[in-house]
Amino acid sequence: MKAGGMLARRDFLALGGAALAAPLLVRDAFAQLPTDTPLHGISVFGDLKYGADFAHFDYVNPDAPSGGRIVTQSPARIYNQNFDTFDTLNMYVLRGNAAFGMDLTYASLLASSSDETSSMYGYVAETVVVSEDRLTWRFTLHPDAAFHDGTPIKASDVLFTLTTLRDLGHENIASTLREVETMETPDERTISVTLKADAGISVLLTVAGAPIFSESWWEGRDFQATLSQAPLGSGPYRVGRFNFGSFIEFDRVADHWAVKRPVMVGRYNFDRIRYEYYRDRTASFEAFKGGNILFREEFTSRNWATDYNFPAINDGRVKIEDYPDETPSGGQGWFFNTRREKFADRRIRQAIGMLFDFEWTNANIMYGLYERSNSFFEKSDNKASGLPNEAELALLEPFRDQLPPEVFEEPYVAPVTDGSGRDRNQMRAALAMFTEAGCKLDGRRMLLPSGEQLTIEFLGNSDTFEPHHNAFIRNLTQLGIRASYRIVDAAQYSLRLREFDFDMVVSRFTMSLFPSRFIRQVFGSVSANSPGSFNMAGMANPAIDAVLEKIIAAKSQEEFTMATRALDRIIRAEHYVVFQWHKAARWLAYWDYYDRPTVSPKYATGVLDTWWTRPDKVQATGMTG
Repeated sequence: MKAGGMLARRDFLALGGAALAAPLLVRDAFAQLPTDTPLHGISVFGDLKYGADFAHFDYVNPDAPSGGRIVTQSPARIYNQNFDTFDTLNMYVLRGNAAFGMDLTYASLLASSSDETSSMYGYVAETVVVSEDRLTWRFTLHPDAAFHDGTPIKASDVLFTLTTLRDLGHENIASTLREVETMETPDERTISVTLKADAGISVLLTVAGAPIFSESWWEGRDFQATLSQAPLGSGPYRVGRFNFGSFIEFDRVADHWAVKRPVMVGRYNFDRIRYEYYRDRTASFEAFKGGNILFREEFTSRNWATDYNFPAINDGRVKIEDYPDETPSGGQGWFFNTRREKFADRRIRQAIGMLFDFEWTNANIMYGLYERSNSFFEKSDNKASGLPNEAELALLEPFRDQLPPEVFEEPYVAPVTDGSGRDRNQMRAALAMFTEAGCKLDGRRMLLPSGEQLTIEFLGNSDTFEPHHNAFIRNLTQLGIRASYRIVDAAQYSLRLREFDFDMVVSRFTMSLFPSRFIRQVFGSVSANSPGSFNMAGMANPAIDAVLEKIIAAKSQEEFTMATRALDRIIRAEHYVVFQWHKAARWLAYWDYYDRPTVSPKYATGVLDTWWTRPDKVQATGMTG
């Protein structure tokens, strides 16, 4: 999502291995892989792009020089991270607000390719062998794999990691790892993982992409407690200087054990990566203009359209570009908290959504740079369209009596307004929907069937997005709804999200081309009341649960697509979300200190892991040793 406000940076969820996971069962997904044969990588669909003798990924420069520094802010959060602050160095638990970049300090069994959708190659694991039933996976560790203190990475460390994350980790990774049946370490260099018979492929990819912790370093420490000491890692960077809530630096490990591994050649070339934290978006932009932040991804259309004309851009010291985005755009919007009775009726939710005038907002606040979203599956074949076909109907028919009739019609598309910001026809249609739901307009108050006035508090943690809310609130107020936008500090915002203490909140979820069991965390009843889950709307719908299981158990791409479209129809008809907008590019701005490969990765910008500092600009980046 590229938002008119801060949404991409605020609520985009990078889900690690789970985000790239496929819906198939492991035994079905990897049916093409030879068994009992050491493999250099695995691919869910089709062949691996890179053969066993590949030297490096195509989108890197193997001769890229190392050096220099990049200073940035993160565009995505994982697990317990917070865009505005941090107070712990453990990003894999529910407690606290973790620092960005901690994943740079850990190696994993396999590493993903950014120009394929579902392929992983050997990293800490030298090879992987799959059993005939495709449920047991035996990883043999590379003999050079080591932690930053020089101690070797052992199979027992991997076992400790997976067990700890399963038992004590953030629910969004723990729930996936609970689908592992057994784990064994036949010797110091071998870890054998057996999955449950009905495990989705996400389980294997999560195992393969999980960070590897040092068992000895964590001995005697509480994994779930606030962590203020840098843990022992094994990745390309180690924690450098940091100041909680302000900044954190990561220093490149010059003698990193994996520097010649094919998955690492030409990557992670900056000597230092620094993340800055600003709670005020204006302050962070001023920091960029002044050269204190060196790379910035912009998410505010107003800023992109009007503010990128300062002297450093005009004289070429700062470069700006629209970077093509080939990934599905996902779904961004205002989520209703259906745990609250006032939002229990889908007709009330639909009527509220009808009062958002996208056309006016796009033209007057976002400079016409966006398209309206209507689905979590925008820009992908998984988005529903037209009438449901035979395969979709087969999934939906058993629940016809429990579903709105609209599920079996053309999927819901938000109405187009006249762009005036006060479309009277749209107001009348919304009022009719409220009336159908048993609401009553009493003077200047919209009364719920209970007789109470309908109130909505939009929760946020930045005033950057306030104009978009105000445009929505203005129309809600016209129909007697008492609506407001409440901004709270970062700590309170995180706490209230974890406890689902809100009426409506903005989030964005990108659905990969290969959804996994993780999809339950976003849409499933199992997560509706689990603190910290990503089920923001509190969806607890038996029909959705049944379709989710079909997605997870699909045995072909066609089955997966049909099940996902069925899910899309239900979610859109139930109006759990007032969808907002999307665009097909990412807005990048950076000081002209850097260079990059001629080939870009298809599914990422590659900034942190494939760019490098031009040797003549090292000092300009602020490196002082």
